[in-house]
Amino acid sequence: MKWNKRKLIDRIMAFLAAACVVIAIIPLLSILYTVTINGISSINPDFLTQLPKPVGEVGGGLGNAIQGTFIVVGIACLIGLPIGILSGVYLSEYGANRFGRFVSFVADVLTGTPSIAAGMFGYTLIVLYFGSFSAIAGGAALSVLMIPIVTRTTEESLRLVPGSIKEASLALGIPKWKTTLHIVLSTGRSGIVTGALLAIARISGETAPLLFTSFGNMFWTNGIDKPISTLPVQIYTYAISPFPDWQAKAWGGALILIVLILILNISVRFVTRRKYS
Repeated sequence: MKWNKRKLIDRIMAFLAAACVVIAIIPLLSILYTVTINGISSINPDFLTQLPKPVGEVGGGLGNAIQGTFIVVGIACLIGLPIGILSGVYLSEYGANRFGRFVSFVADVLTGTPSIAAGMFGYTLIVLYFGSFSAIAGGAALSVLMIPIVTRTTEESLRLVPGSIKEASLALGIPKWKTTLHIVLSTGRSGIVTGALLAIARISGETAPLLFTSFGNMFWTNGIDKPISTLPVQIYTYAISPFPDWQAKAWGGALILIVLILILNISVRFVTRRKYS
C-alpha cells in the first residue's frame, strides 16, 4: 500500500513538472511563431543591405541598424568583458576581504538595475558631457548591464575549479598570479565564454538604454562619436508608426534580432557541450 502511494505521488509530481514545462514553452513558441509569420515576408537582400526609405516610400531596409547593432554591442564587449572577467577573477581568487564583499554587493545591485537606469547613466555621464548622442555612449550603457552577468559567471566558473589543481601548482613554486592566469583561467575557460555569450545575448535586444544614448540615425555609420542606428531602436520606431510598410519592417527586424540571439544561445550550448558531457 505504501509503495503504491509513493508511486502515485511520484507520477503526479512528474505530470505536474511536465505540465509546467509545457506552460513555459507555449509563450516562447507563440512568440517565435508570431514573429516568424509576420516578419518572414519582409526578409530579402534589400532589407539586409539597404537604408530605410523616407516616409511614404515603399522599400528600403535596416542595413544601417544591423551594422549599428554590431558596432554598439562590440563597444559594450570591449568595455564590459575585461571589467567583468577581471572582477570575477578577483572575487574568486582574492575576494575574501571587506573590499571583495563590497565588490560582490555592487555586482548584485547592478544585476537588478533596470535597463532604463543604465540609459540615464550613459546619458548623464557621456551624452551631456560630450554634447552628442553616440555609439560610445550606447556601448557604455549596455556594458553596465553586461558587467554583473560576466562577473558572476566568471566567479562561479573559477570557484568550480578543483582546489587540488591550484594546490599542486602552488606546491611546485609557481606564483599565485601565474597559477590564476595559466591554470585557473584555462580550466574555467568554457564557463567564462558561456557567461560572455549570455551577457551579449542579454544586451542585444535592449532598447531603453539606446534611446538615451545612441538615439538613432537614418544613414550608415560614419563614426562612433555620432548618433547611430540600432535594431532595437529601429524596431521600436517602426512598430509605433502608423505606416503598414514600417510596421512590416518592424516585424522583420524583430525576426532578425531573434535569429541573432538564437545563434548566440546555440553557441553557448556548443561551448558548454563538452563541459557537461
